[in-house]
This record gives sequence, C-alpha cells and structure tokens, in this order.
Amino acid sequence: MRKPLALVAVTLALVVAGCSANKGTSNDASPQKPDGNRNLIDTKEDNTSTFALDVDTASYTYAAQQITNGGYPDPSQIRPEEFINYFEQSYREPSGDGFAVHVDAAKFPSGHAQSSNSRLLRVGLQTRGEEGEERLDANLTFVIDVSGSMAERGRLDLVQDALHYLVDQLRPTDAVAIVTFNDRARIAREMTRVSNKERLHTAIDSLSAGGSTNLGEGIVTAYQLARDSFRQGATNRVILLSDGLANTGTTSSDALLSKIRGEADKEISLLGVGVGSEYGDELMEQLADKGDGFVVYISERQQARDLFVKKLPATLAIRAYDAKAQVIFNRSTVDSYQLIGYENRLIADKEFRDNRVDGGEVGPGHSVTALYVVKLREGAQGQVAQVRVRWLDPKDRSADEKSVSIKADEFGDSFNSTDATFKLTYVAAFFAESLRRKPSAPLSQLLEIAREAEPELDNAAVRQLIELIDKMQRRG
Repeated sequence: MRKPLALVAVTLALVVAGCSANKGTSNDASPQKPDGNRNLIDTKEDNTSTFALDVDTASYTYAAQQITNGGYPDPSQIRPEEFINYFEQSYREPSGDGFAVHVDAAKFPSGHAQSSNSRLLRVGLQTRGEEGEERLDANLTFVIDVSGSMAERGRLDLVQDALHYLVDQLRPTDAVAIVTFNDRARIAREMTRVSNKERLHTAIDSLSAGGSTNLGEGIVTAYQLARDSFRQGATNRVILLSDGLANTGTTSSDALLSKIRGEADKEISLLGVGVGSEYGDELMEQLADKGDGFVVYISERQQARDLFVKKLPATLAIRAYDAKAQVIFNRSTVDSYQLIGYENRLIADKEFRDNRVDGGEVGPGHSVTALYVVKLREGAQGQVAQVRVRWLDPKDRSADEKSVSIKADEFGDSFNSTDATFKLTYVAAFFAESLRRKPSAPLSQLLEIAREAEPELDNAAVRQLIELIDKMQRRG
C-alpha cells in the first residue's frame, strides 16, 4: 500500500475482455521479444500487466534539481511513472470514493521510430476531490534528520521553514510531535495540539545539525511515539525528512522495512520527504513503499511550503486503500506490449484480487497515469484491452472494482489530434526514458511537442519541464 498525504496519486489495472482463459502468467518472469529497439512482452506468453498504484514524485523533482544545477541524473534513479504522475491531468472525477477510469490511445508522433502497428495507450485513474468536505483531525509525527550532512544550505533550514509555516496553518485540533535523529534519536516534542503552537515553534527553532545518521533509530522512535499517541478517529502519519544517507546503526533497508510494514498495518503510514543535493533516493523510496505512503523531494522554500501546507493537510483523507491495476490484452488483436516504468510496482497477476497483497493508497483529487506501447496485429478488429482497477473502501475495507474496455478502432487517431495532457504524458515518459538512456524520441521533438502543448495547459510545471529538456538538449 502507498498512502497519500501530501501530494499525489497512484496507478491502475487492466484486463482483456473475451475469455479468462486468455489470462497470462505472472509478470515475475515475462518473456520479451524485441520490436526495433524496444523490448515488448509477447501476449502469447503473457497477456496481463498487473501493478500496484503509485503516487511518488521524488524521481522527477530530484532529477529536475540536478539538471538545473548543471548535473546529470543517475539513470538508475529515473522512474518514468514519477515523471508522468508529477503533472496534473484533466480526467473526470467519480461521484464517490474509488476511481473514474479513463483510457485513450493514439499513433506515435512522426519522427519517433516505431513499427507501423505500434500505438500509445494511456490509462488514467482519478479520485474525487474534497471540496467542501471536512477532513479528519491529524496526528502528525515528524522524524527529522539532524545529522551533520543536514547542515548544508537547503536542508535543515528548508525543513524548519516549512514546519513553521505548516504549524501556523493547521487547525487547533490537529496535533504534531517531533523526533530528531543523528547519532541517536530523541523526542524533541511530544504529541502536542496545535492550539499550543508556541511550544511547537520553540521545538522547531531548537533544531541544529551535527553527528552521524542513525536513521534506523529515528524511524523506530518515531513509530513508537506515533503508536503511543495514536488517536482513534484521526489520521495518523509519520513524516520522515532526511537526505536518506544512513551511515550508523541499522542501515539495512530490509530491517527498517519490516518495522515500518508492521506499523503501517496498524494504520500509521509514512510520507518520505527528501532533501539535499546528495540524496539517498533508493532507501527513501523503499521505506515509503513499505510504509503505505509515498516519497517526494523538495529543494526550494516555496516548493516545501506548498507541499506542507497546500497538499499535506488537504490530502489526509483517503479515497482508496490497496489500489491495484491490471491490463489484460486480447491475444487476437495485440501482438506485444510494454508498460513504461512501474518496474518496482509490478505484482503477480494472481495477486490482483488478493487483499493480503499491498497496493497503493490514494487520496482525494489524485490522478494516476500509466502509458503503454502496444503493437497491434495486422488487421486488428474488436477489443484490444480491458482496464480494471481494484481497491478497498476506506470506510469498511470492502473490495470494489471498476473496468473499461478499449477497441481497435479507438487506436487510429493521429498523435497531433490528441489533447494537450496526452502530449504531456508522452513527453514526460520519453524524457524519462532518454535520461535512462533507453530508446526514446529525439529531445528536439519532445521539446517541440511540449512547447506546442504548453499554451493550452498554461502550467508552471510544464514550463519547467520545457526548460529541463532544453538544458539537456543543449548539453548534447
């Protein structure tokens, strides 16, 4: 499970119509066959794509910070789904909890080398916003890295500013606790109602950096405090703020993950907030995955304030627990396919309806998008795929599903006729692929498409993406 909190959204499921007898084998060992420069999964061997929804965005924001500062992102830290899901979509909302399911498709743009039968398939999931809705009170336990590495400008000072700003915006009935860690962990402030905000501001002002990074002890102490302070009828969260560079005590992700997994089962989920020019991306992502939460990365003061004030309190409600997606492609119309990204969120096909298997937690107003490359068979007619999403109801944990099918005659539109958000999804996905040094469209073409879509989108995030692509193109 991945729980929402401050920001964003998670993904989807699809299933092929026709016959359940066509259901493929687990994704764990899918045979692949090449289509030009891209590896596609042959539907004769496995026609089903199943994954847990994901709303992380840290991969995109950390890469953006590195490119802006003149660096080159590590290809192993690029996760295309986090590039795609960083951007807002315009999917319709459902009337209740759960998801509205959106599916569309188009040909590739000219200039992107693919076979004549290759198509782009976009799957979008959208939850209902919370306009006019009263959220539950929040119990927030912040666990803050105060090791020596956090003394660098743009780390602890950024965290302190965002926390001060958050405390002033929370309701008097919300509560905040603060745990710090360097060589050892300590409780800087017990769970305190925001009506006593001066005590919280004093604790935030007292933070200073020094020593090594015993992240394991910090996590354990924070979850113990969150458990001791657990408030029924409220939303209970642990929020880790760190550069993720653990070097003392328990540094094994497996040991930390087992602790977080148990507490998440007790309704305390984790949000990871990464900071710093050097950042332990892999550890922070793994912790958030197992902690029923997600991870984001911040590098600027306004970005941090937006996260803590506009997104965190606004998304403490839950629309769907353990959300999973599955796409079953019709073998008679689809030769092969590939999901762009989501490699570390894949689950076995048989686990789609297994409520013991973690999915993702999605909050109000979140969208999750997945992009597939699909190679149709010659003369394909009829159903191509069925998109299915499954989740647990946030009130009673009962399971629910929704599905949408798409036919071959819906795959014929030219890329130029698609809407601006489809074009943005394509650009974000294949910019990530280029950073992973995988076959992609030329950066010049991605830049051109993004610039054409920007006036309609009129979004600062899209303008930043254009700047990033332009910088990478100029570097050659």
